[in-house]
Amino acid sequence: MSVPDSSSSRLFSRAFLFALFVFVIWPSLPLAADDAPRAYSEQRAPCADHDPLRKPMFGDLHVHTAYSFDSYISSQRNEPDDAYRFAKGEPITLPNEDGEQEIQAQLQRPLDFAGITDHSEYLGPIDVCTRDAGRLGYWWPHCVMTRANHYWTQLLAASWWTSLGGIQTEEVSESFACTLSDCDEAAAGAWGRIQAAAEAHYDRSEDCGFTTFVGYEYTDAPNAANMHRNVIFRNANVPAVPVSTYDTGTYNFPVLWELLQERCLDAGIGCDVLAIPHNPNLAAGLMFRDPQTAREARDRIKFEPVIELTQHKGSSECRFDRMAGRGVLTEDELCTYEQVVADNLSMLGSVHGEVMTEQAAPVPIDEFHPRNMARNALKAGLELGRDTGTNPFVFGFIGSTDSHSATPGSVEENNYVGHLGRRDAGYRNVQDHFFSNPGGHAVVWAEENSRDAIFDGMRRKETYATSGTRPIVRFFAGDALPEDLCGSPDMVARAYEAGVPMGGRIEVAAGASSPRFLVSALKDPGAPGHPGTDLQRVQIIKGWVGSDGSSQERVYDVAGNADNGASVDPATCAPKGTGAANLCSVWTDPDWNAEESAFYYVRVLENPSCRWSTLQCQSAGVNPFDANCSAQAEAATAAAHERGAQGDVYGKCCLDPAQEPFYSPVQQERAWTSAIWVEAGH
Repeated sequence: MSVPDSSSSRLFSRAFLFALFVFVIWPSLPLAADDAPRAYSEQRAPCADHDPLRKPMFGDLHVHTAYSFDSYISSQRNEPDDAYRFAKGEPITLPNEDGEQEIQAQLQRPLDFAGITDHSEYLGPIDVCTRDAGRLGYWWPHCVMTRANHYWTQLLAASWWTSLGGIQTEEVSESFACTLSDCDEAAAGAWGRIQAAAEAHYDRSEDCGFTTFVGYEYTDAPNAANMHRNVIFRNANVPAVPVSTYDTGTYNFPVLWELLQERCLDAGIGCDVLAIPHNPNLAAGLMFRDPQTAREARDRIKFEPVIELTQHKGSSECRFDRMAGRGVLTEDELCTYEQVVADNLSMLGSVHGEVMTEQAAPVPIDEFHPRNMARNALKAGLELGRDTGTNPFVFGFIGSTDSHSATPGSVEENNYVGHLGRRDAGYRNVQDHFFSNPGGHAVVWAEENSRDAIFDGMRRKETYATSGTRPIVRFFAGDALPEDLCGSPDMVARAYEAGVPMGGRIEVAAGASSPRFLVSALKDPGAPGHPGTDLQRVQIIKGWVGSDGSSQERVYDVAGNADNGASVDPATCAPKGTGAANLCSVWTDPDWNAEESAFYYVRVLENPSCRWSTLQCQSAGVNPFDANCSAQAEAATAAAHERGAQGDVYGKCCLDPAQEPFYSPVQQERAWTSAIWVEAGH
């Protein structure tokens, strides 16, 4: 037997120790985040850019194309393929006020991901009405009206569609076009093209440049009370047909979850799915009802880990009425942000500057349902958890646009072309949709830009919503978070090791001291030629159930300065003053009580900037800050009348914010993180 020499022996020993480290010790070390190799649910090349500490992916998961009735009747003709091209930074053409395809739209910055969510209820009928003149149903009068370019005819067609879909009533009914032609076959064709577009634009190479999601919108809105969900699938393995209100009936979204379980999760096809409630601010109190069964509570938690907190029809964080001087279960004066006066989808019913339905009337602050607002739903969840043992409202936040112009991510205030085709193109945007807004981003912390990574990020609620800008926000909590993290070069790795990120949950022992919370925010760097806005401050919002059994809330400023003197130039809207490029804090709760379960989320506020409406008013020669605003508005309206406009076009530009409950010509763009839940010790 030969004996190895000393150098060979040392080499053998090092090789043995390395092998021991790789196969035994290394797997047992704590992971900074997700260091494990990515296991994909469908075939694709591994992403070359994979970061175990995760990166923010900016996207939009609420987008309508010409496959949706309310897009098509607005002279909008772009389809899913066009929408994905737009999301990737390519230009598309949109209709102007007269329905002519003349407006070029293009993002200043492309998105990382997007999902098309056309209405499942109308895929077949709209296909029959719009695609093949050889079908008998194509010539049904309602279909002819749908294809018309006359504005009032289009609006009448829209009213007919909403009636069929149960939006004006409580029952759904089938279009007679489906008696004349096979709408099931047509829906299958449209669903197939939606999937094909998602496949064509999904980058399965190692570059991982852009991610698509197959999806649709489930559209339950009896009497205009919005209970819509955007249904998003993990991968290309999806059911043969989407679930719609024709399958569930109205007022019945729990059946959506049951059918998704049956047709997706239990179907044996490798299907996985989420349902994302959108703009609960217009749900008339129905989005977050108390669960009626134990299964309903479990299914809500299972299928709906995130909600859409903001979109073009308003923000759903919280509500404060400036004129009344009080809010809906809040004293937070920042809750005026992008609120609309009504509590249902009728808020969109304006034509030539006039509201066309009594349903769109303002709802007094004392009659506005608390659970239209996400913060109140989170507080109600704590109460239900205490009373029943199950908190059904454990959801994170994302934003999106709800674009009906096939323009995912079109949220830039200085580049906003509207989201409703010709209905808010050009002057109609200010005239009829003044109280709408460009919408926001869905931001997901993910290891890479792939479907599985982004979908998993939504599952664990490591997400945040923005109002349209792109600040980078981190939020962690844990008993062992070091106090010096803000100055640490490995801040994020240490935070993952010692705590949980946004969307997480921690338990504390009875009598324990407050966990530490790390929040870090970096300003939006902006796009070429369009610098981002400085940060003003970072807040932590806490909700809890007090000893008297009632839920409570408090807002804490934890970094930055609310009185930094920043403003805008009233003549040009240029920013004045400075703020911060980054803000960071390790914070403990000064009102900590280890016997009270609570949630905490972060709100990041930028310095003041001009709202989109202010920019569009100024571009028409009407300055909301000018003492002569009314005269300017009359002149601009007269000029618009020469181009075919009717009614008061620019009068809203001159609204006095002191006389408005929510509106201001100056805004503060913001981000909202998903909460971290702290379970009290027992």
